[in-house]
Amino acid sequence: MAEEAVNAASIRIPGELSESARAILSGERAPAVPRDAATVMLVRSGTDGLEVYMLRRQASMAFAPGAFVFPGGSVDTRDADEQVAWAGPDAAEWGRTFDAPPAQARALVCAAVRETFEESGVLLAGESAGSVVADTTSDAFEADRHALLDRSVSLAELLSRRGLVLRADLLRPWSRWITPVMEPRRFDARFFAAALPAGQRTRDVGGEASEVAWVTPEKALQEWERGAIRLFPPTAVTLSELAACGDVETVLTGARRVAPIIPEVQLREGAVWLTVPGLSGFPVAPGGAA
Repeated sequence: MAEEAVNAASIRIPGELSESARAILSGERAPAVPRDAATVMLVRSGTDGLEVYMLRRQASMAFAPGAFVFPGGSVDTRDADEQVAWAGPDAAEWGRTFDAPPAQARALVCAAVRETFEESGVLLAGESAGSVVADTTSDAFEADRHALLDRSVSLAELLSRRGLVLRADLLRPWSRWITPVMEPRRFDARFFAAALPAGQRTRDVGGEASEVAWVTPEKALQEWERGAIRLFPPTAVTLSELAACGDVETVLTGARRVAPIIPEVQLREGAVWLTVPGLSGFPVAPGGAA
């Protein structure tokens, strides 16, 4: 326990979030129910070592405005479609990893693949269990991406029409973060890692992102520490973990234990504080805590 206490950061919660936390801690208001979400760290080997794909969210977004994040988002009800063509660990195995029923686990994996395609143009699927789409930059694939975004087609429908199989084996379970109780929008986010498939390339697809970049985890953390970019605690912790891996192979094969992490909210000395496991410091004051 002593080691865990050292490897954590306490962040003072400001403004409206502080008032929300006080109301919840006192029992005056119930916390919001977390929504299932999936987040994917897309990694590659760059000239300076391991790189990860990140997006800066539009300043107008309701959740995490202006923050640098990994591709991801909420699970859609259609992500649980049992008809999706699938290769790799089945839904039951993913459920054991994430402590979730198979249907929920299937939805999380499908959401991870869907959100990655929507927000980076990278599709973790192939014509068979041993192949991956080599290029997704055509106008036809871009139309498919927009169809996913406007929900006129589901991931299962897109894969079926193209004769593609979802490559669940290309995803690596990483971690699970639950948004603190004082946030009005809460997520139960499962984090995944995946290598950029050979032949595919990311592109700035707009939408929720005002900027995209491949960056080394070390560089992202340095920019955060000097206040040049905004990171939320789970992103900062994950970047530190990626930096410790050092290369793509270690990211994809190193030992991981997936257990729910929820930053703890406490009232101390008249102020509201958030304790974040795995974070040694938080130099940039958050507009939201996770």
